[in-house]
Amino acid sequence: MTDPHHLVDRLRRPRLLMQAARFGQAEYRRSPAIRRLLAGRGAQSAIQIVLTLLGHEAELEARRCAGEASYSPSRHVEALTALVAEARRLPRATRRPLPQPKASGMADLRCVTCASSASRMATSSAGAS
Repeated sequence: MTDPHHLVDRLRRPRLLMQAARFGQAEYRRSPAIRRLLAGRGAQSAIQIVLTLLGHEAELEARRCAGEASYSPSRHVEALTALVAEARRLPRATRRPLPQPKASGMADLRCVTCASSASRMATSSAGAS
């Protein structure tokens, strides 16, 4: 499954909408907002809430882009505020860097040097014939 933080970080919305959502963080009350935005849906895990909010916000964004009369900027700000707040509550997945082979030892240096000098010798002797 895709990391919810990655999905939220990739959202590209108008600056004014995102600023309003950030300002809304100070007044965000979780229980009433989730109840209002996720009406009719049973108890969900934190990740399911974020994913559901992402879907709801995507619907609002589609309405905004289409210029529909049913679009409500206040609902869009409310959804973005809840989405950002809920995403912040999720723990970030710890990403470990992939192990890299250590190439700083003398044996590795000799191996690389020998291989490159051997290839140079092969090309120089082939040109002399």
